[in-house]
Amino acid sequence: MAGAGDEMTERSLPEETVRAGLSESEMRANVIRLAFGRDPRRYEQFCEAIRSAIPPGTAAVLRGSAVTGFRHGDNAPFDADGPGTSDLDLTLVGAEAVALYKLEGFFIPKVHSRPVSEKDPDIAPELLPLRDRLMKMVGRPVNIQGTRDWVMFVREHLMGQPYLTLCGRAEMA
Repeated sequence: MAGAGDEMTERSLPEETVRAGLSESEMRANVIRLAFGRDPRRYEQFCEAIRSAIPPGTAAVLRGSAVTGFRHGDNAPFDADGPGTSDLDLTLVGAEAVALYKLEGFFIPKVHSRPVSEKDPDIAPELLPLRDRLMKMVGRPVNIQGTRDWVMFVREHLMGQPYLTLCGRAEMA
């Protein structure tokens, strides 16, 4: 027999985070479906690879078409150009992550980096092993950007860009 305290009420359920119109569960479902072939174990392995490689106190988030399902510029669906053609936009959030980038690797010096990518592979040499490992795991390009928490706030609240937190805390404290 269930007691009065055994039932969860609507009021006691934790509120789900919504970023720029998408809930965390919607974004996670998109990412698992689109980038991980509907396999949540592959997603968890990806997150663990990131957790084990980033500095303490750093958050990791995914942005872009893997999260929303559509490319920002032209609204084309994820992998519109064929399987494995859409990249994953990984952003590391925090001062220690930003410190991994060379000065010439920034859009805004010491605040918001360019992504480590095919175009700019040498702007954060310490991140290259992680990038290579992640790309092997997903069979597609993974670009890694570094930024401060307030930039994520601006992107979400002023630019309407959702992001999925993979580990850590990307929000302003």
